[in-house]
Amino acid sequence: MAAQHTILLVGESNVGKTHYGAQFLKRLMVKECALKMSGAPTNLEAFTTALGCLTEGKSTDHTPASTYVESVWPIVDAAGRYAELVWPDYGGEQIRNLVTHRRIPATWRERVIGATDWVLLIRLHSLRSEDDLFSRPLQSFVATESQGEAAAAYEPSDQARIVELLQMLLYAAQYQLDRRLPKPRLTILLSCWDELDTTELPANLLASRLPMLWSFVRSNWISPAVIGLSALERALSKTDADQEYAIRGPEEFGYVILPDGSKNTDITLPIQRLMADGV
Repeated sequence: MAAQHTILLVGESNVGKTHYGAQFLKRLMVKECALKMSGAPTNLEAFTTALGCLTEGKSTDHTPASTYVESVWPIVDAAGRYAELVWPDYGGEQIRNLVTHRRIPATWRERVIGATDWVLLIRLHSLRSEDDLFSRPLQSFVATESQGEAAAAYEPSDQARIVELLQMLLYAAQYQLDRRLPKPRLTILLSCWDELDTTELPANLLASRLPMLWSFVRSNWISPAVIGLSALERALSKTDADQEYAIRGPEEFGYVILPDGSKNTDITLPIQRLMADGV
C-alpha cells in the first residue's frame, strides 16, 4: 500500500536528530510504542551506530557536514495508517548552508515537495535569542548601522535564520502564503527538553524564547504543534559510559511533553499524531 503520509524531519546541527532516530528505532525494535515497521527500512547505518553507543551508555558523534544519505522507514500505527518517515542523514551544517547560500539542492527539493508533513527539531538551549527587533530596542540597530564595519559583520539571529529556512522550504514546495496552510502539517520538536528545566507548555516556551519564529509559524499554518522532546532524558558523554543507561537499556529513557503539558515515555507519539490527523 502506498504511504498516506511522507514525514520529513529537518534540523540544524547539534539538535539531537541522530539520537532521536536511534531511540525511535530502538522503540520500534522492542515494540513498546504506538508505531511499528511495516516493511524494510533503508540506510540504517547512522542510527544503528548511534544505538550501539547508547547501548554502552555513551553519546554518538555528529554526522559529518558533507554527508547526505536518506533513511526511509515504512511505518504503520495501530489503526492501520501507513506513512514513510524520512530521515535525511546529513550534517546539520547543510541546513545552515541552505540559508547562507540561498540554494536548495535537488535532493532536498524532491523531498520537500513530496512531504505531507514536516517535523522541525529546534534545540532552544543552544540558540541565541538576542539580535532581533523583538528583543532589542530599535535605536540599538540604528547605532550599529552608524558603525560601518560592525554593521557589515552583523549576522541575522538564530530565529531569523530558522524563519528564512521555513520560507525557503515553502517556496521550494510551491506553497502560496495568501492564507494559512493546512498542509504540509508542521510539528516543532523542542529537543533536549531535559536541559531547559521548565514546566511551561512547549508552545508557550517557544513563544517566549523565539517570538518572531512563533509569530511566523502561527501566521502561516492552521494548526502547528509544538512538542517537547528529550530523546535521551539526560546528558551522556562520548567517552565515559553511564552505567545505569547500559544496564537498563536506552529504551528505558526518553520522553515527550505533549502540547497540553502531559509527559509520555513514548517518543514516537509526535509522528503518530501526524499520521492520525489524516492527509
